[in-house]
Amino acid sequence: MTQEQNETNEQTLLTQEQVTEVVSQKLGHGDIGKFMNPPMPPGENSRFLRYALASWDLPPIDISDPQQVKDRLRMYFEHCEQNDRKPQIVGMCNWLGISRGTLNEWVNGKLRGATHHDIVKKACSYIEEQWADNMQNGRINPASGIFLGKNWFGYRDQTDVVVTPHNPYDQTSEQERTQKYLTGMVDENEK
Repeated sequence: MTQEQNETNEQTLLTQEQVTEVVSQKLGHGDIGKFMNPPMPPGENSRFLRYALASWDLPPIDISDPQQVKDRLRMYFEHCEQNDRKPQIVGMCNWLGISRGTLNEWVNGKLRGATHHDIVKKACSYIEEQWADNMQNGRINPASGIFLGKNWFGYRDQTDVVVTPHNPYDQTSEQERTQKYLTGMVDENEK
């Protein structure tokens, strides 16, 4: 590194005090250790627990009846809207009184596919849309959002590697190479 580059680099580095000031402005406190895990305001856990308990005393529904499933899902989404809450797959399952496994079987058409697949697929699509909006608008921590995308909606990191055999020195056509290969396989007794 040249002297000039080193001086420029030193000028662009922030001091510890500057970093603390930026964190303070963003989070309202200067604790860098809490940057990705901000403290919860008092009552936050109680609020989340109240949301979860809202489904506790719901009367059970006949989960084999698609209309009851649809009505309960609508109730869940209305509850989320009225309470300014992000809908979740787990919350949806709790309101229906089913497990994640059962929901996955409905979504994949393995169980009650003819009657329930379209209903729950649509509900999951609404939650996915909310997730995407929140991710695009910075309302979800990126690491959490990626986890949710992979585990709830089947997103995955994928890198495609295409291997194309190529010998720049071999100018023979594919047909000529095939013919050479086949000629080399001729049985000596057939000649």
